[in-house]
Amino acid sequence: MNTPVSPESLLHAALNGGRDHPATPRTPKAIADEAAAAVAAGAQVIHLHPFDASGRQTFDDVAVSATLREVRAVCPGIPISLSTSAEIEPDPQKRLTLIAGWTELPDLVSANQGEAGIREVCEMLIGRGVGIEAGLLSVDDATSFVGSGLTDRCERVLVETTETDPDRALTDAAAIERVIAEADIELPQVHHGEGIASWVVNARAIRRGHGIRTGLEDTPVLIDGSQAAGNGELVAVAAGLLAELGS
Repeated sequence: MNTPVSPESLLHAALNGGRDHPATPRTPKAIADEAAAAVAAGAQVIHLHPFDASGRQTFDDVAVSATLREVRAVCPGIPISLSTSAEIEPDPQKRLTLIAGWTELPDLVSANQGEAGIREVCEMLIGRGVGIEAGLLSVDDATSFVGSGLTDRCERVLVETTETDPDRALTDAAAIERVIAEADIELPQVHHGEGIASWVVNARAIRRGHGIRTGLEDTPVLIDGSQAAGNGELVAVAAGLLAELGS
């Protein structure tokens, strides 16, 4: 029997990241258009990475604010999550300074728990009223999170296996989830994976009563391996999985 999941956390859409795909949005307008398509297809939370004028991911306040305004204009009331990934700015102090300079705040951020300086980022954003989605990319990340002192201050856990082989991805997701369960952490969970493996991770999560995430950041392909047209199509397929497996 599935564990009930709060409606607002069932289906998340991750719009871009560094994905090389014709539909990956990078300008505020393009990101807003893809966000609207994802919401129309059933997404209840939008995760995105702002880009600067040169097409690079950025924490710069001007780009962040412009992107948030565009997305909020077309997706009113939809929670927006931004990335705090070290891939965008690897220097922990510079990352903290840039994020502390945001003048328009997201509703949420994803915070990869295995990254240097992430606790300081989380503490600062919690103090500003931003919700934390604790990103667990590995068992080591999950173990670090258990001992972080943040477990009762986050909105949810993101189980984020990076394995591209479906069998290994399922094993990885189960192992991360086990660490959380053994620590008696009862935060809502949202599971996602990478590429074709993301779909089996999503299906397993639905059967276990967890939320799921999809979108071009996670996978450029559909369940059958064909290229997705964009975020709207990916979210529509994920919504179909929820309808099929979540009852």
